Amino acid sequence: MILEFEKDYLELYQKVDQLKRIYKLGNREKEEELRKLQRELRKKAKELYKKLDPWDRVLLARHSQRPHTLDYINMIFKDFIELHGDRCFGDDKSIVAGFAYFEGMPVAVIGHEKGKSTKEKMERNFGMPHPEGYRKAIRVAKLAEKYLMPVITFVDTPGAYPGIGAEERGQSEAIAESLYTFGYLKVPSIAVIIGEGGSGGALALAVANRVLMFENAIYSVISPEGCAAILWKDQSKVKEASSALKLTAQDLLKLGVIDYIVPEPLGASHIDPVRSARVLKYFLRKCIRELVSKSAEEILRERIEKFGSMGAFLEQ
Repeated sequence: MILEFEKDYLELYQKVDQLKRIYKLGNREKEEELRKLQRELRKKAKELYKKLDPWDRVLLARHSQRPHTLDYINMIFKDFIELHGDRCFGDDKSIVAGFAYFEGMPVAVIGHEKGKSTKEKMERNFGMPHPEGYRKAIRVAKLAEKYLMPVITFVDTPGAYPGIGAEERGQSEAIAESLYTFGYLKVPSIAVIIGEGGSGGALALAVANRVLMFENAIYSVISPEGCAAILWKDQSKVKEASSALKLTAQDLLKLGVIDYIVPEPLGASHIDPVRSARVLKYFLRKCIRELVSKSAEEILRERIEKFGSMGAFLEQ
């Protein structure tokens, strides 16, 4: 999948990649040409990705090759052990949850998973959780609290699944319980919005002491398509809706909804997932160091104050 505005950039990226391979094979004559193209590539990346409008960032957040939760788990954590089932109805593959080591520290890792291939996307319901997915997340979060482990969540969903079966099994209740559980955890918590953050389905895993967001991720109460349908009754208005929703990382940092923007290498995570994981690892390390020295009372109080202050304003 190649987005229209990325075509020229990706052609140059492929040229640089080919020259790198030739250079590594011992052809030193290509060194000067390689350096020149690398400088041109960096310049083009800065120019291209800094002038993107909100709708362009929506397309990047939904990119089929963008790294997902399992990609980051494999690149950042060690010895991940996944837990299955909610001990009530079944296992929801759209949410991955379990325990791993982060630089020697045991942590709980929970996140939405969209899947890669068409078959896997269907198995994982395109990252749209059923209530049993949220109950699984709650179960793992409570275990982490019991054993004093930090909780790290990855958010990447269009929203919770709105089907009849999900509603019959208590979708709203499961989301509400998830909000309450993550809101009152007595251990450090970090949420990372890696792609799409849609509505309550995303917020259910995003109540945390520190909320990180990738540079080209989105986070909103509704999709641009849904907003356009409600406000204009016209799907061609998605660009206007994207701007109105203030769904980009840059907007949300100004509004105080998130704490840090995680830069994406050369503009976009799908171009270099390994480097993207490396940058995220730095931010996770920074946040954990900030939080582990605090008492349970401080962690809880700061989280409540953080979310309690959102939406408040002073009249002039």
